[in-house]
Amino acid sequence: MSEEQSRDGTTWDQGLWESLLDAVVSMAADLSLDSVLTRITEVASDLTGARYAALGVLESGPRRRLRTFITHGMSDKQVSEIGDMPTGHGLLGHIIDHPAPLRLKDLVDHPGSYGVPPNHPPMHSFLGVPVRIRDKVFGNLYLTEKPGGDFTEVDEQIVVALAAAAGVAIENARLYEEAATRERWMEASAEVRGLVSTAETPEAGLKAVAQRARTEAGADAVWFFIGADPDRLRLGFAEPAGITLDDAVDDAVRTAARTGVARRVEEGAAIVAPLVSGARCEGVLALVWDRSRHEQIYDLDPSVPAGFANQIAQSFQLARSHADEERLALFEDRDRIGRDLHDLVIQRLFAVGLSLQSTASMVDLPAARERIDAAVDDLDATIKDIRRSIFALGSSEDSADFQAEVTRMVERSAETLRFRPTLRFEGPVRAMVTPEIAPELLAVLAEALSNAAKHAQASAVAVVVVADNGLTLTVADDGRGIPADVAESGLSNMRQRAERLGGTFTIRTGPPVGTTLEWSVPTRER
Repeated sequence: MSEEQSRDGTTWDQGLWESLLDAVVSMAADLSLDSVLTRITEVASDLTGARYAALGVLESGPRRRLRTFITHGMSDKQVSEIGDMPTGHGLLGHIIDHPAPLRLKDLVDHPGSYGVPPNHPPMHSFLGVPVRIRDKVFGNLYLTEKPGGDFTEVDEQIVVALAAAAGVAIENARLYEEAATRERWMEASAEVRGLVSTAETPEAGLKAVAQRARTEAGADAVWFFIGADPDRLRLGFAEPAGITLDDAVDDAVRTAARTGVARRVEEGAAIVAPLVSGARCEGVLALVWDRSRHEQIYDLDPSVPAGFANQIAQSFQLARSHADEERLALFEDRDRIGRDLHDLVIQRLFAVGLSLQSTASMVDLPAARERIDAAVDDLDATIKDIRRSIFALGSSEDSADFQAEVTRMVERSAETLRFRPTLRFEGPVRAMVTPEIAPELLAVLAEALSNAAKHAQASAVAVVVVADNGLTLTVADDGRGIPADVAESGLSNMRQRAERLGGTFTIRTGPPVGTTLEWSVPTRER
């Protein structure tokens, strides 16, 4: 090999620099970050003749300790016997804190040389060089045990040049991996709509989306917080439930819900991204890592899960829009059926009833007139049933409609009473019944109908619900009345339910027979 002399008088080997150039070209062609890092340690060892080489990669966070330590020259057995990788203390920490080339004849003479593990092979000559990406230190190259002497200034120049080229190769590999990561997140975002639309329930959709987000982020847990009010967010889904949410993440979640901006939470090792659709924030997605893996939050740009979260919000909004369209189509069909029943069926039945009534006046046989009158009564009852059905068709299934529930309860009671009770609503009942009153009134009605079936021996029961200044339920029968010495177990429960709501409960018997229960509570229009 030919040797030449530089301007400062240093002698260097042209073949060595040609080998460096070849190594740089080979590194630049590799787009796998792990392969590039391994290749750098191998090339550094080959160019300097060092027996051992290592590349320490620094954490991205504020601590700036070692997160990865790649070695060359030691067997797997030696690495295993040494134990845990160094974190960046002692001499390694000195180079981290002072990122400049360091060349030593014997590293044991350096004040920072301490904490060497018992099974560590002996090392003396040492060369350390920082690896930079632009003006930021990515890690450090460590070389030891140069055969036949100490590391020279040429070795240092070679390794410094290698480190500069390595920085470019590492940046290219990282950009390639970031692009691949963004592409995977884009694919995941594209799948969100399908995951949401094909799920049987919203909870199942959230679970599927959470699992995909956790996989792509490499997170230990994923939380969905749902709600438009930042101060009243509720936990919509957690996957899995083994990590506790700390105060720092909780504060960041609410801040993200208020501002609509994704945030990285260093104290809690989390990234939170708002679920924004248009101008509305519907909740927050939180990706959380265990404290032992807190560095993972720096490997992911918060804008990536933010885009994923926005797609989630848009998908749920689209799913709701589709559901609303289907519900609207259902209501339109119900309206059409209701109009047909009212305009055609009821009118025809009414006409038939009028015809029968006029026919009854032309019939001389009393028995025949009674049968015609009974048929007219049946037609009237049928018309009322159809009208109740029309009302039920107009009731929203998901609104827990009170009137529809009362109607169903009264109709079911016919099986035990052996006849159909009458039912009448007066006033804006649906608007006056609040969520606090509805279950109480339904419980009272169920108890009253049950008592009439078991004890009253009645042939008729009338149920009336009146909404005026308050809400009043009246259940009247023509039975044998309530004995004076009856034990008031069920009746006492009705009275207590009224009193809890600030209302009253009264019982009237006769005259001459029958019982009337009146349950009344104050209310206000919703």
